[in-house]
Amino acid sequence: MPLIAAVDIGGTFTDFLGYDSATGRLLSSKSPTTPARLEQGIRECLEKAGVSVNAIDAFVHGSTVAINTVLERKGARTALIVTRGTRDVYKIGRGNRPDAYDIWFKRPEPLVPRHLTFEVEERLLATGEVHTPLNVPQAETIARQVNDSGVEAVAVCFLHSWNNPIVEFENLPQHFA
Repeated sequence: MPLIAAVDIGGTFTDFLGYDSATGRLLSSKSPTTPARLEQGIRECLEKAGVSVNAIDAFVHGSTVAINTVLERKGARTALIVTRGTRDVYKIGRGNRPDAYDIWFKRPEPLVPRHLTFEVEERLLATGEVHTPLNVPQAETIARQVNDSGVEAVAVCFLHSWNNPIVEFENLPQHFA
């Protein structure tokens, strides 16, 4: 059965919608969201709809729970590691303002406070070419600082890593083990 499946995990319910492209049949189900085991709600939805995971050809996932966590600021205490010289880019945000003429406009506070944002010397060019290799001793020092900070999660956001994830995914993690 060529099945396209979509699931949204909400704060109260997990919703499933499936489309069998061979027959044109729509499938749907709903189950209570299980906060401690979010995947359980998905399993229950699939079972109620009579769908095997192996029958799914395409899967789309949304998470209202994740959006609510961000909006309500109830997520894990997180450290952010960035390219040296870019520590304040996250706080500054984009150069535009959503409402340029609102004199009371105030940017929302970043989810990661400045004191939990750490800079590491490394730099990729926009082409993905390594301009400045990862400063390993500095990364090790920062890893200790992050560990001592009491955070529950670490986000890494280096310039141009989308074009060459070697530093974020191959070099840096070994220092945070």
